[in-house]
Amino acid sequence: MLEATIALFTPVQIGLIVLGTFLGIVVGGIPGLTGSMLIALTVPITFYMTPVHATTLLVSMYVGGITGGLVAATLLRMPGAPAAVMTPFDGYPMSQQGRPGRALGLGITASFIGGLFAWVILATSAKPISLLAMRLSPFNYFALVVMALVLIATLGRSDIIKGLISGLFGILIALPGVDPSVGQMRLTFGYGDLAGGFKLLPVLIGIFAVSQLFKDTLEIRQVVTRIEYGKSSLFISLKDLKDQAVNLFRSSSIGTGIGILPGVGAAVASVISYSVAKSSSKTPEKFGHGADEGIVASEAANNASVGGALIPLVALGIPGSVADAILIGALMIHTIQPGPMLFVTNPDIVWNVIMVDLVATFVMFFLMVGLVRLYVRIIDIPKAYLLPLIVVCCVVGTFAVNNTMFDVWTMLGFGLIGFLLERGGFDLGPFVIGYILAPIAESELRQGLMITDGDYTPLFTDPISIAFLLIALILLVCPFINDWRKRRRLQSLGL
Repeated sequence: MLEATIALFTPVQIGLIVLGTFLGIVVGGIPGLTGSMLIALTVPITFYMTPVHATTLLVSMYVGGITGGLVAATLLRMPGAPAAVMTPFDGYPMSQQGRPGRALGLGITASFIGGLFAWVILATSAKPISLLAMRLSPFNYFALVVMALVLIATLGRSDIIKGLISGLFGILIALPGVDPSVGQMRLTFGYGDLAGGFKLLPVLIGIFAVSQLFKDTLEIRQVVTRIEYGKSSLFISLKDLKDQAVNLFRSSSIGTGIGILPGVGAAVASVISYSVAKSSSKTPEKFGHGADEGIVASEAANNASVGGALIPLVALGIPGSVADAILIGALMIHTIQPGPMLFVTNPDIVWNVIMVDLVATFVMFFLMVGLVRLYVRIIDIPKAYLLPLIVVCCVVGTFAVNNTMFDVWTMLGFGLIGFLLERGGFDLGPFVIGYILAPIAESELRQGLMITDGDYTPLFTDPISIAFLLIALILLVCPFINDWRKRRRLQSLGL
């Protein structure tokens, strides 16, 4: 950790952190653009960087992208990023009351404290978890991945059936190409371009960037009324911090815990934290009308989810969020295999990720405080000027990977698929994380079967595997039981 800290404070590293955090805040603050889109578009650029520099830039964008949505949510009543989904409920009314500076100040401070809280948990728990995970057998790890996939489907924004369908579709997309166990082609249907399967980068750029471009094109004429920022002060008093201390601790804890759960994400953390803050408040009637607690709960939780989501990434090789799935893809492109062995094989990468999260949190705070007036102007840029530039970046970035038009068509195809999935109410999170985790699950299962000479019995007799599979089964069944109980209750009331 000390070596990583020393190596981090070089002009190049600090420059990448500032650049990545700034770009994340800017892109995350423009309604319709997301931090995940920015990270996906930046991955091709990292081909020309060292793995350490690549992870520095991408993690900084991740931190900045989560916070960026605060400005648009407060002044436009539009969450610039999905993570800020609950912030407009109190940030915008407070701005309408002539206090935009206070709304932004509460949000920025809560974001900073939430990020620091999660970093402490990340720095202290990641290595012990990885050491524990190294003792897992291949069957244990396969059962863990199955549990993660079910968890993603059941806790996503869509209903459980659509979540499972989206995840299974992602698994299906990961299958074409060379069978890793026997070296034979599968599901290529005679197309030579599919010999290597659907490449990671075109799929990610298509799903996140191009699908959003389709959506933004349809809404390009949408006009939004915004609040003028004026000369409001961003700084809040020590009394405010004291009054919000319990809320900050509770919301940061919720955000970190939700972030650790694979694939759930910052938006869910924000919703749950806001709901808990409202139910715990002595004045719940103020929520939705400019309550301090609402802004603090939303922003502390969504920023804390970043550090929480990095824990399963560096300790288990399982993405804690959609952005983490792209980070895993970037590591794999740099021939670094995420997982429990990462602390052994590439400790410099792990500790670099952890320390960048800390430094980027400080950089985010100072950039938000110092440049908030600039961000207010940037979010006013018409989409008609932004979208053509993003299209060019998508095409050039995708083509540059392998210099083949097949990747470009793949990107466009998955952009359309992503657009249609979202229009149909399907979450993209389960799809992407299913696509990322499928090869890991297959590899672990095949390795386990090779050890046992094709015997599946240990999967259902080992206590750890049984525990993971039982949790997955409970997660899968509980929503259906709850729906059945609701229907019975409504029937008994004659509704």
